[in-house]
Amino acid sequence: MATYSATALLNTGAKIPLVGLGTWQSKPNEVYEAVLTAIKAGYRHIDTAWIYGNEKEVGQAIKDSGVDRQSLFVTTKLWNNAHNPEDVEKALEVSLKNLQMEYLDLWLMHWPVAFKSGDKPVPKNADGKVELAPVDYVDTYAAMEKVVGDRVRAIGVSNFTVGKLQRLLKSASVVPAANQVELHPYLPQNELIDFCKQNKIHVTAYSPLGSTSGPVQKEPIIVDLAKKYNVEPAQVLISWAYKRGTSVLPKSVTPSRIVNNFKEVPLTAEDVANIDAIGLNKPPQRVVDPSESWGSDIYDSGAKL
Repeated sequence: MATYSATALLNTGAKIPLVGLGTWQSKPNEVYEAVLTAIKAGYRHIDTAWIYGNEKEVGQAIKDSGVDRQSLFVTTKLWNNAHNPEDVEKALEVSLKNLQMEYLDLWLMHWPVAFKSGDKPVPKNADGKVELAPVDYVDTYAAMEKVVGDRVRAIGVSNFTVGKLQRLLKSASVVPAANQVELHPYLPQNELIDFCKQNKIHVTAYSPLGSTSGPVQKEPIIVDLAKKYNVEPAQVLISWAYKRGTSVLPKSVTPSRIVNNFKEVPLTAEDVANIDAIGLNKPPQRVVDPSESWGSDIYDSGAKL
């Protein structure tokens, strides 16, 4: 079975490999080996974030892999407590130092939500509520635009809805290169993908398997296709995301799964259509939604997903 090799062209002219390794929830002592395993298996796209707490281990693994930095596509993300424009460049310097890199291929605004600045990743008041800051994500993005160059090849966003992208594009001088969002058959986000295509914004899928051992992997069509191709359900879901033209970030620290996740399942157009149909008769289901705990209307309640 062939491994993934296709790339997508970003609006900067750079190429982003369509299958990468996600490192969310990967512990520092596990992620180092996971990244080494992935690179050895052929992955050339590695995704992390400051809030994951594993940038140092990810960077060390990349350095120790023996693969030339120019051959890799590395993404990390600006966290919510560094949205003040004066904090943006300092946050970039921290991530570059953690990763031991001179540049990032892609730097994303992790969420369209600003927390109070400071050392606490998730600052809370005496009542235990998250302390938000009156900083507009439009202003944060404008500060990110200023660092595009030798240290940041491309900037983008994550967890942005159509509405938030429309608002951002009204003032942005740099069109986001990518929007990284939750995507799987229970949350296909077709309208968002179409909007991004029209505006030359690449879409990257996180949580492509739903949740670990989640119900989407047990859907009859997914199970049947896994049997048909003699693969795991996770591999079917990754190939579905790949066939849609999105880049996809399966996360694992298990060597065998990391290797298997990089093997392309030759899904037919009919297979893809059958998987597409899963979401037609179900209300959208999110795995990741901190809206209530953060007290922020992240996903534009009432708007179409």
